[in-house]
Amino acid sequence: MADGLTIGQAAAFVGVTIKTVRHYHRLGLVTEPERDGSGYRRYRSADLLRLVQVRTLAGAGVPLAEIGDLLDADPERFSAALDDVHRRLTERIEDLVARRDTLHRLDRGDRALLPDRACAVLDRLTDLGFSPDYVAGQREALVLARALIPEIYDNFLTQLERSLDDPEFVELTKRGWDARSWDPDDPRIEELASALADKLLANRVVPAMPTGFRNRSDAAARYGLVNHHREDREPSIARLNALVEANLRAAGVDIPHQ
Repeated sequence: MADGLTIGQAAAFVGVTIKTVRHYHRLGLVTEPERDGSGYRRYRSADLLRLVQVRTLAGAGVPLAEIGDLLDADPERFSAALDDVHRRLTERIEDLVARRDTLHRLDRGDRALLPDRACAVLDRLTDLGFSPDYVAGQREALVLARALIPEIYDNFLTQLERSLDDPEFVELTKRGWDARSWDPDDPRIEELASALADKLLANRVVPAMPTGFRNRSDAAARYGLVNHHREDREPSIARLNALVEANLRAAGVDIPHQ
């Protein structure tokens, strides 16, 4: 021990790897000892103390780039720097907790992208007997709506909640979903579109487009991406939705044209 420790022994004593010690040397955090007569670098107590200090601060979350100045600072500056590190670590902890909560919600699928209120609507659809495929499509549409047309999102949820309280509307919506198996030219589609539009108007659940949204140059594209989601897979549903929109426009409802 009188002659000091090799780098391997010093690393083991401090609780780090040889690679880490050499990294500290490259960063200038710990001065590299001079070689002895045998050509070995020997670490003495002062070197070990510095290694312990660097390892402790690094383990506490202090960025390596800041450790050198921190260890060379006077007590007042050292204390202030530690307070700053504490603040940043607290922010990181809060961010990690938020990420953990998001991961927990991911256990429920892409519902991590939706607020609890929207998730409750999806649960209601399941309870009302809508098929998993329909609920999945509505979940995707709600995610898109929240991202693309946030101006009407809360109002849209309110109107959807009210609609699900109407048994007739629920049955018409289920018929609309069943229509995906119909031929696009089936005359029943026109009848169903008229009934759906009448019910929407009677219940006053057609979301109004805010002036700010209507004036956007991409308003129609945004609206279309949401309201016509998945239609490329179901031509009969595409025709049904187009007819419902046409009936609503005829009744004076302002719906963006694609």
